[in-house]
Amino acid sequence: MLTDSNFPVKRVYHQTKKLAKEEPGKYPYTRGIHSEMYRERLWTMRQYSGFGDAKQTNERFKFMLEKGQTGLSMAFDLPTQIGHDPDSQQAEGEVGKVGVSIASLKDMMTAFDGIPLGKVSTSMTINSTASTLLAYYIAVGESQGFKSVDLRGTTQNDILKEYIARNTYIYPPIPSMRLIGDMIAYCAKHVPQWYPISISGYHMREAGSTATQEVAFTIANAIAYIQTCLDRGLKIDDFAPRLSFFFCCTIEFFEEIAKFRVARKVYAKILKEKFHAKDPKSIQLKFHTQTSGESLTAQQPDNNIVRVSIQTMAAVLGGTQSLHTNSRDEALALPTAESAKIALRTQQIVAYESGVTKTVDPLAGSHYLEYLCDEIEAGVWKYLKQVEKMGGALKAIEKGFFQSEIRQNAYRLKKEVDSSQRVLVGVNKFSEEAKSKQDLLRIDDTVEIKQKQALKKLRSERDNKKVEQALSKMKSAAEKDENLMPFILDSVKSYATTGEISNTFREVFGVYRPKEVF
Repeated sequence: MLTDSNFPVKRVYHQTKKLAKEEPGKYPYTRGIHSEMYRERLWTMRQYSGFGDAKQTNERFKFMLEKGQTGLSMAFDLPTQIGHDPDSQQAEGEVGKVGVSIASLKDMMTAFDGIPLGKVSTSMTINSTASTLLAYYIAVGESQGFKSVDLRGTTQNDILKEYIARNTYIYPPIPSMRLIGDMIAYCAKHVPQWYPISISGYHMREAGSTATQEVAFTIANAIAYIQTCLDRGLKIDDFAPRLSFFFCCTIEFFEEIAKFRVARKVYAKILKEKFHAKDPKSIQLKFHTQTSGESLTAQQPDNNIVRVSIQTMAAVLGGTQSLHTNSRDEALALPTAESAKIALRTQQIVAYESGVTKTVDPLAGSHYLEYLCDEIEAGVWKYLKQVEKMGGALKAIEKGFFQSEIRQNAYRLKKEVDSSQRVLVGVNKFSEEAKSKQDLLRIDDTVEIKQKQALKKLRSERDNKKVEQALSKMKSAAEKDENLMPFILDSVKSYATTGEISNTFREVFGVYRPKEVF
Protein backbone atom coordinates (compact mmCIF):
# COMPACT_ATOMS: atom_id res chain seq x y z
CA MET A 1 0.00 0.00 0.00
CA LEU A 2 1.07 3.58 -0.73
CA THR A 3 0.17 7.05 0.57
CA ASP A 4 -0.93 9.87 -1.75
CA SER A 5 2.72 10.87 -2.05
CA ASN A 6 3.71 7.30 -2.95
CA PHE A 7 5.31 6.39 0.39
CA PRO A 8 5.09 2.64 1.10
CA VAL A 9 2.96 1.78 4.14
CA LYS A 10 3.81 -1.19 6.37
CA ARG A 11 1.23 -3.34 8.12
CA VAL A 12 2.33 -2.05 11.51
CA TYR A 13 4.90 0.40 12.87
CA HIS A 14 7.14 0.06 15.92
CA GLN A 15 9.30 2.64 17.62
CA THR A 16 12.67 2.61 15.86
CA LYS A 17 14.36 5.54 17.58
CA LYS A 18 14.04 7.61 20.70
CA LEU A 19 11.76 10.53 19.92
CA ALA A 20 13.23 13.97 20.46
CA LYS A 21 11.94 15.69 23.58
CA GLU A 22 10.28 18.53 21.70
CA GLU A 23 7.77 20.80 23.38
CA PRO A 24 4.90 22.77 21.82
CA GLY A 25 5.76 26.45 21.59
CA LYS A 26 9.50 25.82 21.49
CA TYR A 27 12.03 25.49 18.67
CA PRO A 28 11.76 23.80 16.19
CA TYR A 29 7.98 24.08 16.69
CA THR A 30 7.23 20.63 15.28
CA ARG A 31 4.48 20.23 17.87
CA GLY A 32 2.95 23.69 17.34
CA ILE A 33 3.96 27.33 17.63
CA HIS A 34 2.07 27.96 20.89
CA SER A 35 2.60 26.10 24.14
CA GLU A 36 -1.15 25.83 24.86
CA MET A 37 -2.42 25.76 21.24
CA TYR A 38 -6.23 25.36 21.15
CA ARG A 39 -6.57 24.97 24.93
CA GLU A 40 -5.93 28.70 25.08
CA ARG A 41 -7.41 29.92 21.80
CA LEU A 42 -9.11 28.19 18.87
CA TRP A 43 -7.98 28.69 15.29
CA THR A 44 -9.67 31.49 13.33
CA MET A 45 -12.68 30.18 11.40
CA ARG A 46 -12.28 32.13 8.20
CA GLN A 47 -14.74 31.09 5.45
CA TYR A 48 -13.78 32.22 1.95
CA SER A 49 -16.61 34.43 0.63
CA GLY A 50 -17.24 36.83 -2.19
CA PHE A 51 -19.32 36.83 -5.36
CA GLY A 52 -21.28 39.15 -7.60
CA ASP A 53 -21.07 42.77 -6.56
CA ALA A 54 -19.94 44.38 -3.32
CA LYS A 55 -23.48 44.58 -1.88
CA GLN A 56 -24.06 40.83 -2.28
CA THR A 57 -20.69 40.06 -0.72
CA ASN A 58 -21.40 42.40 2.20
CA GLU A 59 -24.62 40.47 2.87
CA ARG A 60 -22.75 37.12 2.83
CA PHE A 61 -20.05 38.50 5.17
CA LYS A 62 -22.69 39.58 7.66
CA PHE A 63 -24.55 36.26 7.36
CA MET A 64 -21.38 34.26 8.12
CA LEU A 65 -20.37 36.51 11.02
CA GLU A 66 -23.87 36.08 12.46
CA LYS A 67 -23.45 32.28 12.22
CA GLY A 68 -20.25 32.37 14.28
CA GLN A 69 -17.45 32.90 11.76
CA THR A 70 -14.48 34.55 13.52
CA GLY A 71 -12.64 36.15 10.56
CA LEU A 72 -13.37 37.26 7.01
CA SER A 73 -11.81 35.86 3.84
CA MET A 74 -12.44 37.71 0.59
CA ALA A 75 -12.61 36.15 -2.88
CA PHE A 76 -12.25 38.38 -5.95
CA ASP A 77 -13.40 37.85 -9.53
CA LEU A 78 -10.85 37.27 -12.29
CA PRO A 79 -10.93 40.83 -13.70
CA THR A 80 -10.06 42.23 -10.25
CA GLN A 81 -7.32 39.63 -9.82
CA ILE A 82 -5.62 40.50 -13.12
CA GLY A 83 -6.23 44.24 -13.07
CA HIS A 84 -9.07 44.83 -15.52
CA ASP A 85 -12.11 47.02 -14.91
CA PRO A 86 -15.61 45.56 -15.48
CA ASP A 87 -16.00 47.57 -18.70
CA SER A 88 -12.76 46.20 -20.15
CA GLN A 89 -13.04 43.82 -23.10
CA GLN A 90 -10.87 41.33 -21.18
CA ALA A 91 -13.44 41.24 -18.35
CA GLU A 92 -16.39 40.24 -20.53
CA GLY A 93 -18.34 37.31 -19.09
CA GLU A 94 -16.23 37.11 -15.91
CA VAL A 95 -17.49 40.00 -13.76
CA GLY A 96 -18.53 38.74 -10.32
CA LYS A 97 -18.40 35.08 -11.38
CA VAL A 98 -15.70 33.49 -9.18
CA GLY A 99 -15.52 36.26 -6.60
CA VAL A 100 -16.58 39.83 -5.95
CA SER A 101 -15.96 42.61 -8.46
CA ILE A 102 -13.96 45.44 -6.86
CA ALA A 103 -13.34 48.20 -9.39
CA SER A 104 -12.82 51.17 -7.06
CA LEU A 105 -12.72 52.41 -3.50
CA LYS A 106 -16.52 52.80 -3.67
CA ASP A 107 -16.92 49.04 -4.16
CA MET A 108 -14.62 48.29 -1.24
CA MET A 109 -16.55 50.67 1.01
CA THR A 110 -19.80 48.90 0.09
CA ALA A 111 -18.29 45.45 0.71
CA PHE A 112 -17.40 46.42 4.29
CA ASP A 113 -20.35 48.66 5.06
CA GLY A 114 -21.37 48.12 8.68
CA ILE A 115 -18.30 45.94 9.39
CA PRO A 116 -15.78 47.83 11.58
CA LEU A 117 -12.36 47.00 10.12
CA GLY A 118 -10.55 47.77 13.35
CA LYS A 119 -12.43 44.95 15.06
CA VAL A 120 -12.28 42.17 12.47
CA SER A 121 -9.45 40.31 10.75
CA THR A 122 -9.70 40.02 6.97
CA SER A 123 -7.81 37.78 4.55
CA MET A 124 -7.78 38.72 0.87
CA THR A 125 -6.95 36.15 -1.79
CA ILE A 126 -5.31 38.56 -4.18
CA ASN A 127 -1.88 38.52 -5.81
CA SER A 128 -0.99 40.67 -8.82
CA THR A 129 -3.21 43.53 -7.61
CA ALA A 130 -2.61 42.95 -3.90
CA SER A 131 -1.04 46.38 -3.40
CA THR A 132 -4.14 48.08 -4.82
CA LEU A 133 -6.58 46.01 -2.74
CA LEU A 134 -4.58 46.64 0.45
CA ALA A 135 -4.69 50.37 -0.35
CA TYR A 136 -8.49 50.14 -0.72
CA TYR A 137 -8.70 48.38 2.65
CA ILE A 138 -6.53 51.00 4.39
CA ALA A 139 -8.64 53.79 2.87
CA VAL A 140 -11.90 52.12 3.98
CA GLY A 141 -10.49 51.70 7.50
CA GLU A 142 -9.57 55.40 7.61
CA SER A 143 -13.08 56.35 6.43
CA GLN A 144 -14.45 54.35 9.39
CA GLY A 145 -12.12 56.15 11.81
CA PHE A 146 -9.43 53.44 12.12
CA LYS A 147 -5.73 54.11 11.55
CA SER A 148 -3.67 51.68 9.50
CA VAL A 149 -1.96 50.46 12.70
CA ASP A 150 -5.36 49.16 13.86
CA LEU A 151 -5.96 46.92 10.83
CA ARG A 152 -5.47 43.15 11.03
CA GLY A 153 -5.44 40.67 8.19
CA THR A 154 -3.55 39.14 5.30
CA THR A 155 -3.03 39.69 1.60
CA GLN A 156 -2.06 36.51 -0.23
CA ASN A 157 0.33 38.41 -2.52
CA ASP A 158 2.36 35.30 -3.51
CA ILE A 159 3.23 35.90 -7.15
CA LEU A 160 5.77 33.07 -7.53
CA LYS A 161 3.12 30.36 -7.16
CA GLU A 162 1.12 32.18 -9.85
CA TYR A 163 3.90 31.51 -12.35
CA ILE A 164 4.02 27.89 -11.15
CA ALA A 165 0.41 26.81 -10.80
CA ARG A 166 -2.34 29.42 -10.90
CA ASN A 167 -1.55 31.92 -13.68
CA THR A 168 -3.27 35.12 -12.48
CA TYR A 169 -0.10 37.14 -13.00
CA ILE A 170 0.23 40.49 -14.77
CA TYR A 171 3.82 41.74 -14.68
CA PRO A 172 7.15 39.91 -15.14
CA PRO A 173 8.79 38.41 -12.03
CA ILE A 174 11.27 41.20 -11.21
CA PRO A 175 8.77 44.11 -10.97
CA SER A 176 6.26 41.77 -9.32
CA MET A 177 8.82 40.96 -6.62
CA ARG A 178 9.48 44.68 -6.25
CA LEU A 179 5.79 45.33 -5.54
CA ILE A 180 5.82 42.59 -2.91
CA GLY A 181 8.96 44.04 -1.31
CA ASP A 182 7.30 47.48 -1.27
CA MET A 183 4.25 46.06 0.49
CA ILE A 184 6.28 44.18 3.09
CA ALA A 185 8.42 47.23 3.84
CA TYR A 186 5.37 49.54 4.01
CA CYS A 187 3.40 47.22 6.27
CA ALA A 188 6.34 46.71 8.64
CA LYS A 189 6.24 50.46 9.31
CA HIS A 190 2.64 51.55 8.78
CA VAL A 191 0.39 48.45 9.06
CA PRO A 192 2.25 46.41 11.71
CA GLN A 193 -0.61 43.99 12.45
CA TRP A 194 -0.99 43.05 8.77
CA TYR A 195 0.50 39.97 7.12
CA PRO A 196 1.55 41.44 3.73
CA ILE A 197 2.13 38.01 2.18
CA SER A 198 0.74 34.51 2.58
CA ILE A 199 3.18 32.16 0.86
CA SER A 200 0.98 29.53 -0.69
CA GLY A 201 1.41 25.83 -1.24
CA TYR A 202 -2.33 25.37 -1.68
CA HIS A 203 -2.50 25.98 -5.42
CA MET A 204 0.50 23.77 -6.14
CA ARG A 205 -1.15 20.94 -4.21
CA GLU A 206 -4.42 21.45 -6.05
CA ALA A 207 -2.49 21.37 -9.34
CA GLY A 208 -1.21 17.89 -8.44
CA SER A 209 1.88 18.16 -6.23
CA THR A 210 2.73 15.69 -3.49
CA ALA A 211 2.77 16.72 0.18
CA THR A 212 6.57 16.83 0.00
CA GLN A 213 6.55 19.05 -3.08
CA GLU A 214 3.97 21.36 -1.53
CA VAL A 215 6.18 22.02 1.50
CA ALA A 216 9.47 22.17 -0.43
CA PHE A 217 8.31 24.49 -3.20
CA THR A 218 6.47 26.77 -0.77
CA ILE A 219 9.53 27.15 1.44
CA ALA A 220 11.76 27.66 -1.62
CA ASN A 221 9.48 30.56 -2.61
CA ALA A 222 9.61 31.89 0.96
CA ILE A 223 13.41 31.95 0.79
CA ALA A 224 13.16 34.05 -2.40
CA TYR A 225 10.82 36.56 -0.74
CA ILE A 226 13.00 36.80 2.35
CA GLN A 227 16.09 37.41 0.23
CA THR A 228 14.23 40.13 -1.70
CA CYS A 229 13.52 41.95 1.56
CA LEU A 230 17.07 41.54 2.83
CA ASP A 231 18.44 42.90 -0.45
CA ARG A 232 16.32 46.02 0.12
CA GLY A 233 18.11 46.59 3.42
CA LEU A 234 15.40 45.28 5.73
CA LYS A 235 16.49 43.31 8.79
CA ILE A 236 15.15 39.78 9.16
CA ASP A 237 13.46 40.35 12.53
CA ASP A 238 11.78 43.52 11.28
CA PHE A 239 9.61 41.67 8.74
CA ALA A 240 9.81 37.88 9.27
CA PRO A 241 7.26 37.84 12.14
CA ARG A 242 4.63 39.05 9.63
CA LEU A 243 5.26 36.39 7.00
CA SER A 244 2.47 33.82 6.83
CA PHE A 245 1.72 30.64 4.88
CA PHE A 246 -1.23 28.95 3.24
CA PHE A 247 -1.48 25.18 2.80
CA CYS A 248 -3.95 22.71 1.36
CA CYS A 249 -5.35 19.84 3.40
CA THR A 250 -6.30 16.77 1.41
CA ILE A 251 -7.89 13.56 2.65
CA GLU A 252 -4.74 11.44 3.23
CA PHE A 253 -5.21 12.00 6.97
CA PHE A 254 -1.90 11.08 8.60
CA GLU A 255 0.24 12.32 5.73
CA GLU A 256 -1.35 15.76 5.93
CA ILE A 257 -0.75 16.00 9.68
CA ALA A 258 2.88 14.98 9.15
CA LYS A 259 3.23 17.57 6.38
CA PHE A 260 2.27 20.44 8.68
CA ARG A 261 4.69 19.28 11.39
CA VAL A 262 7.55 19.05 8.89
CA ALA A 263 6.78 22.48 7.39
CA ARG A 264 7.14 24.13 10.83
CA LYS A 265 10.36 22.26 11.61
CA VAL A 266 12.13 22.90 8.29
CA TYR A 267 11.12 26.58 8.17
CA ALA A 268 12.29 27.17 11.73
CA LYS A 269 15.65 25.61 10.99
CA ILE A 270 16.13 27.74 7.84
CA LEU A 271 15.16 31.00 9.54
CA LYS A 272 17.46 30.31 12.46
CA GLU A 273 20.48 28.84 10.69
CA LYS A 274 20.40 30.44 7.22
CA PHE A 275 18.94 33.85 7.99
CA HIS A 276 20.05 34.11 11.66
CA ALA A 277 16.68 35.31 12.96
CA LYS A 278 16.68 35.98 16.70
CA ASP A 279 13.05 36.82 17.43
CA PRO A 280 11.12 33.59 18.17
CA LYS A 281 8.17 34.98 16.18
CA SER A 282 10.41 35.21 13.10
CA ILE A 283 11.04 31.47 13.04
CA GLN A 284 7.48 30.35 13.73
CA LEU A 285 5.63 29.16 10.63
CA LYS A 286 2.12 30.54 10.95
CA PHE A 287 -0.34 29.15 8.43
CA HIS A 288 -3.89 29.21 7.15
CA THR A 289 -5.38 26.01 5.78
CA GLN A 290 -8.09 25.37 3.22
CA THR A 291 -9.57 21.95 2.69
CA SER A 292 -9.01 20.54 -0.79
CA GLY A 293 -11.40 21.79 -3.45
CA GLU A 294 -9.86 19.42 -5.99
CA SER A 295 -10.84 16.42 -3.83
CA LEU A 296 -14.54 17.31 -3.98
CA THR A 297 -16.80 15.66 -6.53
CA ALA A 298 -19.76 16.85 -8.59
CA GLN A 299 -21.22 13.35 -8.24
CA GLN A 300 -23.08 12.74 -4.94
CA PRO A 301 -22.05 16.17 -3.57
CA ASP A 302 -23.30 15.43 -0.04
CA ASN A 303 -20.35 13.02 0.25
CA ASN A 304 -18.19 16.14 0.22
CA ILE A 305 -19.38 17.02 3.71
CA VAL A 306 -17.68 13.85 4.97
CA ARG A 307 -14.52 14.53 2.95
CA VAL A 308 -14.28 18.05 4.36
CA SER A 309 -14.86 16.79 7.92
CA ILE A 310 -11.88 14.43 7.64
CA GLN A 311 -9.72 17.18 6.16
CA THR A 312 -10.80 19.56 8.93
CA MET A 313 -9.65 17.10 11.58
CA ALA A 314 -6.28 16.70 9.84
CA ALA A 315 -5.75 20.47 9.64
CA VAL A 316 -6.59 20.92 13.32
CA LEU A 317 -4.44 18.00 14.45
CA GLY A 318 -1.68 19.48 12.28
CA GLY A 319 -1.84 22.75 14.22
CA THR A 320 -3.32 25.30 11.80
CA GLN A 321 -3.81 28.94 12.87
CA SER A 322 -6.87 29.55 10.69
CA LEU A 323 -9.09 27.41 8.51
CA HIS A 324 -11.52 27.55 5.61
CA THR A 325 -13.71 24.51 5.07
CA ASN A 326 -15.01 24.01 1.53
CA SER A 327 -18.71 23.65 0.91
CA ARG A 328 -20.41 20.53 -0.43
CA ASP A 329 -21.44 22.18 -3.72
CA GLU A 330 -18.12 23.76 -4.69
CA ALA A 331 -17.46 21.21 -7.43
CA LEU A 332 -20.61 22.57 -9.10
CA ALA A 333 -20.78 26.28 -8.28
CA LEU A 334 -20.01 28.94 -5.70
CA PRO A 335 -21.50 27.88 -2.36
CA THR A 336 -25.03 28.76 -1.38
CA ALA A 337 -25.53 30.37 2.03
CA GLU A 338 -26.84 27.05 3.41
CA SER A 339 -23.83 25.10 2.12
CA ALA A 340 -21.43 27.70 3.53
CA LYS A 341 -23.18 27.43 6.90
CA ILE A 342 -22.77 23.62 6.94
CA ALA A 343 -19.06 24.05 6.16
CA LEU A 344 -18.70 26.48 9.07
CA ARG A 345 -20.67 24.15 11.38
CA THR A 346 -18.14 21.41 10.48
CA GLN A 347 -15.37 23.51 12.02
CA GLN A 348 -17.49 24.36 15.04
CA ILE A 349 -18.33 20.71 15.74
CA VAL A 350 -14.66 19.74 15.53
CA ALA A 351 -13.76 22.65 17.82
CA TYR A 352 -16.41 22.21 20.47
CA GLU A 353 -17.52 18.56 20.36
CA SER A 354 -14.72 16.29 19.14
CA GLY A 355 -12.36 16.66 22.12
CA VAL A 356 -9.26 17.02 19.92
CA THR A 357 -8.61 20.53 21.28
CA LYS A 358 -8.31 19.39 24.89
CA THR A 359 -4.62 18.51 24.68
CA VAL A 360 -1.79 19.90 22.59
CA ASP A 361 -0.56 17.74 19.67
CA PRO A 362 -2.47 14.57 20.63
CA LEU A 363 -0.96 12.42 17.84
CA ALA A 364 2.67 13.04 18.78
CA GLY A 365 4.58 9.79 19.25
CA SER A 366 2.56 7.82 16.71
CA HIS A 367 5.15 5.55 15.08
CA TYR A 368 3.39 5.78 11.72
CA LEU A 369 3.18 9.58 11.93
CA GLU A 370 6.87 9.86 12.82
CA TYR A 371 7.76 7.64 9.84
CA LEU A 372 5.80 9.93 7.51
CA CYS A 373 7.45 13.00 9.02
CA ASP A 374 10.90 11.50 8.37
CA GLU A 375 10.02 10.65 4.75
CA ILE A 376 8.55 14.08 3.99
CA GLU A 377 11.38 15.94 5.70
CA ALA A 378 14.06 14.02 3.78
CA GLY A 379 12.26 14.80 0.51
CA VAL A 380 11.85 18.48 1.37
CA TRP A 381 15.57 18.96 2.09
CA LYS A 382 16.44 17.13 -1.12
CA TYR A 383 14.24 19.45 -3.19
CA LEU A 384 15.54 22.57 -1.41
CA LYS A 385 19.11 21.61 -2.25
CA GLN A 386 18.13 21.08 -5.90
CA VAL A 387 16.49 24.50 -6.06
CA GLU A 388 19.48 26.14 -4.39
CA LYS A 389 21.82 24.58 -6.99
CA MET A 390 19.63 26.04 -9.75
CA GLY A 391 20.06 29.52 -8.29
CA GLY A 392 16.86 29.79 -6.27
CA ALA A 393 13.11 29.68 -6.85
CA LEU A 394 13.01 32.26 -9.65
CA LYS A 395 15.57 30.33 -11.69
CA ALA A 396 13.76 27.05 -10.98
CA ILE A 397 10.49 28.58 -12.20
CA GLU A 398 12.16 29.93 -15.35
CA LYS A 399 13.50 26.45 -16.08
CA GLY A 400 10.06 24.94 -15.53
CA PHE A 401 11.35 22.70 -12.73
CA PHE A 402 8.46 23.15 -10.29
CA GLN A 403 5.91 22.96 -13.08
CA SER A 404 7.38 19.74 -14.49
CA GLU A 405 7.56 18.00 -11.10
CA ILE A 406 3.94 18.88 -10.31
CA ARG A 407 2.74 17.86 -13.78
CA GLN A 408 4.34 14.42 -13.49
CA ASN A 409 2.64 13.71 -10.17
CA ALA A 410 -0.71 15.04 -11.41
CA TYR A 411 -0.47 12.62 -14.34
CA ARG A 412 0.23 9.73 -11.94
CA LEU A 413 -2.80 10.60 -9.82
CA LYS A 414 -5.05 10.89 -12.87
CA LYS A 415 -3.97 7.48 -14.16
CA GLU A 416 -4.72 5.94 -10.76
CA VAL A 417 -8.25 7.37 -10.76
CA ASP A 418 -8.90 6.34 -14.37
CA SER A 419 -7.79 2.77 -13.64
CA SER A 420 -9.78 2.70 -10.35
CA GLN A 421 -6.55 1.98 -8.48
CA ARG A 422 -7.46 5.13 -6.53
CA VAL A 423 -11.07 4.91 -5.37
CA LEU A 424 -13.31 7.98 -5.45
CA VAL A 425 -16.59 7.10 -3.79
CA GLY A 426 -19.49 8.00 -6.04
CA VAL A 427 -17.21 8.47 -9.06
CA ASN A 428 -15.40 5.25 -9.96
CA LYS A 429 -16.99 3.13 -7.22
CA PHE A 430 -20.47 3.14 -5.62
CA SER A 431 -21.70 5.42 -8.41
CA GLU A 432 -25.40 6.05 -8.98
CA GLU A 433 -27.44 6.60 -12.12
CA ALA A 434 -29.94 9.04 -10.63
CA LYS A 435 -28.70 12.58 -10.07
CA SER A 436 -29.97 14.50 -7.07
CA LYS A 437 -31.33 17.97 -7.74
CA GLN A 438 -29.11 20.73 -6.37
CA ASP A 439 -29.99 24.26 -5.32
CA LEU A 440 -27.00 26.11 -6.80
CA LEU A 441 -25.83 29.71 -6.62
CA ARG A 442 -25.72 31.26 -10.09
CA ILE A 443 -24.28 34.69 -10.93
CA ASP A 444 -26.04 36.16 -13.96
CA ASP A 445 -24.84 38.87 -16.33
CA THR A 446 -26.82 41.64 -14.60
CA VAL A 447 -23.85 42.04 -12.23
CA GLU A 448 -21.62 42.97 -15.16
CA ILE A 449 -24.18 45.43 -16.50
CA LYS A 450 -24.58 47.10 -13.07
CA GLN A 451 -20.81 47.30 -12.54
CA LYS A 452 -20.31 48.94 -15.94
CA GLN A 453 -23.02 51.50 -15.14
CA ALA A 454 -21.53 52.20 -11.71
CA LEU A 455 -18.09 52.69 -13.25
CA LYS A 456 -19.44 55.11 -15.85
CA LYS A 457 -21.14 57.11 -13.06
CA LEU A 458 -17.95 57.14 -10.97
CA ARG A 459 -15.85 58.50 -13.84
CA SER A 460 -18.38 61.27 -14.49
CA GLU A 461 -18.54 62.36 -10.84
CA ARG A 462 -14.92 62.12 -9.62
CA ASP A 463 -12.23 64.77 -10.08
CA ASN A 464 -10.55 63.30 -13.17
CA LYS A 465 -7.72 65.85 -13.07
CA LYS A 466 -6.88 64.69 -9.55
CA VAL A 467 -6.94 61.05 -10.74
CA GLU A 468 -4.57 61.84 -13.62
CA GLN A 469 -2.15 63.63 -11.30
CA ALA A 470 -2.12 60.75 -8.81
CA LEU A 471 -1.55 58.15 -11.54
CA SER A 472 1.19 60.30 -13.12
CA LYS A 473 3.06 60.54 -9.79
CA MET A 474 2.66 56.79 -9.32
CA LYS A 475 4.06 56.14 -12.79
CA SER A 476 7.10 58.36 -12.10
CA ALA A 477 7.73 56.51 -8.83
CA ALA A 478 7.50 53.17 -10.66
CA GLU A 479 10.15 54.36 -13.11
CA LYS A 480 12.46 55.15 -10.18
CA ASP A 481 13.18 53.12 -7.06
CA GLU A 482 10.64 54.57 -4.64
CA ASN A 483 8.26 52.55 -2.47
CA LEU A 484 5.04 52.48 -4.48
CA MET A 485 2.53 51.95 -1.67
CA PRO A 486 2.05 55.65 -0.75
CA PHE A 487 1.45 56.50 -4.42
CA ILE A 488 -1.02 53.62 -4.85
CA LEU A 489 -2.84 54.78 -1.73
CA ASP A 490 -3.10 58.34 -3.10
CA SER A 491 -4.42 56.99 -6.42
CA VAL A 492 -7.02 54.85 -4.65
CA LYS A 493 -8.21 57.82 -2.56
CA SER A 494 -8.63 59.88 -5.74
CA TYR A 495 -10.97 57.11 -6.98
CA ALA A 496 -8.63 55.74 -9.63
CA THR A 497 -9.90 52.29 -10.61
CA THR A 498 -8.27 48.88 -10.30
CA GLY A 499 -7.78 48.75 -14.07
CA GLU A 500 -6.34 52.27 -14.30
CA ILE A 501 -3.76 51.55 -11.61
CA SER A 502 -2.81 48.21 -13.18
CA ASN A 503 -2.59 49.71 -16.68
CA THR A 504 -0.24 52.40 -15.39
CA PHE A 505 2.07 49.70 -14.09
CA ARG A 506 1.71 47.75 -17.35
CA GLU A 507 3.12 50.79 -19.17
CA VAL A 508 6.22 50.75 -16.96
CA PHE A 509 6.70 47.06 -16.15
CA GLY A 510 5.24 45.33 -19.20
CA VAL A 511 3.35 42.03 -18.99
CA TYR A 512 4.57 38.48 -18.40
CA ARG A 513 4.49 36.03 -21.29
CA PRO A 514 5.42 32.52 -20.14
CA LYS A 515 7.76 30.37 -22.16
CA GLU A 516 6.46 26.98 -23.20
CA VAL A 517 7.90 24.30 -20.91
CA PHE A 518 7.93 20.68 -22.03
